[in-house]
Amino acid sequence: MTSERLAVGCHLSTSDGYTAMGETAVSLDATTFAFFTRNPRGGNVKALDPDDVSGLRDILQAHGFGKLVAHAPYTMNLCSANADTVAFARRAMAGDLERMESLPGNYYNFHPGSHVKQGADVGIELICAGLNEVLVPGQATVVLLETMAGKGSEVGRSFEELARILDGVTHDEAMGVCLDTCHVWDAGYDVAGALDEVLDEFDRVVGLGRLKALHLNDSKNPLGAHKDRHACLGEGHIGLEAFRTVVNHPLLKGLPMILETPGGMEGYRREIALLRSFAGEAPSDSAGALEGVEA
Repeated sequence: MTSERLAVGCHLSTSDGYTAMGETAVSLDATTFAFFTRNPRGGNVKALDPDDVSGLRDILQAHGFGKLVAHAPYTMNLCSANADTVAFARRAMAGDLERMESLPGNYYNFHPGSHVKQGADVGIELICAGLNEVLVPGQATVVLLETMAGKGSEVGRSFEELARILDGVTHDEAMGVCLDTCHVWDAGYDVAGALDEVLDEFDRVVGLGRLKALHLNDSKNPLGAHKDRHACLGEGHIGLEAFRTVVNHPLLKGLPMILETPGGMEGYRREIALLRSFAGEAPSDSAGALEGVEA
C-alpha cells in the first residue's frame, strides 16, 4: 500500500484504544479515519496511553495512511449564549489540541456552533474569540471548520460565514475547512449537478488552499432542505454518480475522505471498496475480516 492510494476511511470508535482503531481501519482497507477526541455527547476524556498511541503511529506509517480527521464532541459550542458552555468548549478544544500533538500533523474537525438566537454576527465573533484563545503558534494540528447544513441557528451554513471566521482568526495558518457533502447539499450547494461550480465558488469565497478534508455522505433530503440527515452512498438525493465524480476530481485529489454514513462497519467496508473501484484501485491485501467489531 502506498500513500498514492485514495485516502478514504470512516468514523471509528476509540473504545478499544488507538492501536485497535488502526487495526480496524486496515481490515476495512481504509487509509484514513475519523474518531471522537472525547465522549461525543459529553465532556469525558480518557487519559492517553503512550504505548497505545505509538502502536497506532506504527500502523499509520506501515500502511501509508493519509492524514486523520479527529472530531470534536457535538456538545462543544464556541458560540453558545451560555457563558459556561462557551468556557467548556474552549477548555475542551484546548485539551483536545494538546492531546492531538501525540499524533502530529493531523486534523481536528469541529462544528462551528449554534448562535442560539444571538445572530450569526455575534456567533462568528464568539467563535473567533474562542479560536484565538486556544490556538498555539506552531502547533502541528490543523483545525477544520466543518461546513454545516444550516438547520436552526447553525453557524457555517455558507462559504461566506466560514470565510468570516477564518478572517477573524489570528493564527489562520492553523485553520482549514472540511466539506461535508450532505451538509453543503442541504445548505443549497449542488455537489451532484454542479460540483465544478461549487468548488469555483468555494475558491472565490474561501480559497481551495483551505480545503483540507471531505466528509462523504449522501442526503435523505432534497437540495437546500437545511435538515442534515445522512444517507448511505447512492441511497439519497445526491446519488452515487456524484461520489464517482468527487473521488476522481483533480482539485480534490489527495484529500482525506471520511464516510459518516449509517450502514455500520460492513456498510463502511462496502463503501470504501466502492470508492476505490471508482478511482480504479484494486483492494489491498491487508484488508481482512472484522471479527468482533461493532458498528
